[in-house]
Amino acid sequence: MQTNIASILSKRYLIIGIFFLISVIASVQSLLLSPKAFEDGGQLYTHYNNYLIFKQSFYHLIHQQDLYALYPDEHWDLYKYTPTFAGMFGIFAIFPDWLGLTLWNLLNAFVFLASVYYLPKLSNTQKGMILMFSLIELLTSIQNSQSNALIAGLIIFALGLLERDKYFLAIFCLMFSVYIKFFGIVGFALFLFYPHKLRFIIYSVVWAIILFLVPFLFIDVAQYRFLIASYGNLLANDHTLSYGYSVMGWLYAWFGLEINKLFVVIVGVLLFLAPLIRLKSYSNDTFRYLVLCSILIWVVIFNHKAESPTFILAMAGAALWFVVSKPTSLNLALFIIAFVFTSLSPTDIFPSFLRDYLVKPYELKVFPCILIWVKIIYELATIQQDRLTEIIKARE
Repeated sequence: MQTNIASILSKRYLIIGIFFLISVIASVQSLLLSPKAFEDGGQLYTHYNNYLIFKQSFYHLIHQQDLYALYPDEHWDLYKYTPTFAGMFGIFAIFPDWLGLTLWNLLNAFVFLASVYYLPKLSNTQKGMILMFSLIELLTSIQNSQSNALIAGLIIFALGLLERDKYFLAIFCLMFSVYIKFFGIVGFALFLFYPHKLRFIIYSVVWAIILFLVPFLFIDVAQYRFLIASYGNLLANDHTLSYGYSVMGWLYAWFGLEINKLFVVIVGVLLFLAPLIRLKSYSNDTFRYLVLCSILIWVVIFNHKAESPTFILAMAGAALWFVVSKPTSLNLALFIIAFVFTSLSPTDIFPSFLRDYLVKPYELKVFPCILIWVKIIYELATIQQDRLTEIIKARE
């Protein structure tokens, strides 16, 4: 039985076919479903509302409009990304919705898939395991036509490229992720592990400037200044009472604690950085992989706006951690708990009464990810000289 599962997971073209079908089916479903309201008695909107937010941001950009105002006649909610992303989304906006949405979902799915297959030192079976255990969260993300799988893929690609000394492309991946959602900046911690720091700085500046200039293909300096000010105002006022699926939400649900969000994030940053003082471990490939896992989970659990579609990042980090960490009973138990409560609990195969009376009230979607992240920090702080190849052999 175990051999058969491993054989299936090792078939790259089968995994690719599954990802393609999932992306196309999710797109068709979003296009065919009847319009829905996001509030009782409210206006009806499509099931690919997020795609319309991205699409219309391109037209708002080229028509010199405020990207960060409400446009209730077009879509629900605000655009919360950079002017650069709005400009680049014109690649999809020019197509009719059925094609643009499908291409957008395929891009998300295949950047994520390709990034995992690009990771060095892992077998196709292990990569297939990571991808299949992330599949439910990927589906959730693309059903909401979100960008989270793309961001996860860009951050994972960065490590694969850095391991192969392809610094210029690695920095593009990380900088592009920042220009989509600012939390991608956490990925720059990967640069600590590699030589040529001056080259990193130069490439980072080059890509930052190039991506910053993208909107100038469509607008002038005065409009860009206006948009940057409007974006800054949006971010400054983005402190709603919502805690999202986060450490803050878990602390409130379990203990009734309403701790300042900035304070929680600062503590999270300090805990994230603490193991990085172990400079001698930088040459250990397992250490570097674990830091990537920490990044992927950190950007979700310390994000007070984290929603269910965001968890493709966290589950990818958890699955990668399970593959590259030592095969212990505790690690297996933590991963099973994460798969059940993080990935399966929102689905129809999970008992609805448990979801309504246990999972949602007690933030059990995020709690396993918090436990795994704490375990990763512990492993980073205590790791000896166990190499990735040694751990992989121990799993075989």
